[in-house]
Amino acid sequence: MPLLQVGDIELSYESHGSGDPLVLIGGLGLTVAEMRPLSRALAAGYRVIAADNRGAGRSAKPPGPYTIEQMAADTAGLLALIGVRRAHVLGISMGGRVAMTLAMDHPGLVDHLVLASTSARMSRRRWRVRAGMALSRLPGPRGANPQPRYAQRAQFQASGSFDRTARLGEITQPTLVVHGRADRVAPVELARETHAAIPGARLTLLNGGHLISLLPHRQQAFVKAVRDFLPPGP
Repeated sequence: MPLLQVGDIELSYESHGSGDPLVLIGGLGLTVAEMRPLSRALAAGYRVIAADNRGAGRSAKPPGPYTIEQMAADTAGLLALIGVRRAHVLGISMGGRVAMTLAMDHPGLVDHLVLASTSARMSRRRWRVRAGMALSRLPGPRGANPQPRYAQRAQFQASGSFDRTARLGEITQPTLVVHGRADRVAPVELARETHAAIPGARLTLLNGGHLISLLPHRQQAFVKAVRDFLPPGP
């Protein structure tokens, strides 16, 4: 996976497939390696670009604090360096907050927007999110780049302090909100709130919880929902 210096941070990223760019932004502590099955499933017809957020994977892990706006700027800077001027953007959980921030702050960069298992603010029942931090890890070894606790805390605090609920109406890109009916980390009521506030947005509810995009037995339905929404690849 290449490493690029983007502003003050070194970011790791990888690319799969060819066609219109589709940027995949992971959630709290989620790495490019853990998203690789999803990247490959979406790569037929699209050039899927995924990067480790600051504080995760092979990207640099500076001391906090971090902000969602900072991570959105990281993504925009990376795309500029690799020559991507416009892309579809898919954000998962915390990555959905990064994705919606990109759509608001860099509107010319985002073509279609997919917000998965996310919301414009954290659930008021923060214990659910903290429990989700423990449950959100995929089964199996964490690989060679485990996330330090200070970096996980910095990402969590960035996500927890984020609230763009009042600004969701600024999103003008075609938007899909896709969410698990049984999500306990980001309750489905927040997905309905997000959908209602974004003009013309589409809401797709799937069976499953917070990891509908990542668990093998849920991923096929998730990928189909995304493909049905995005313009078809060449």
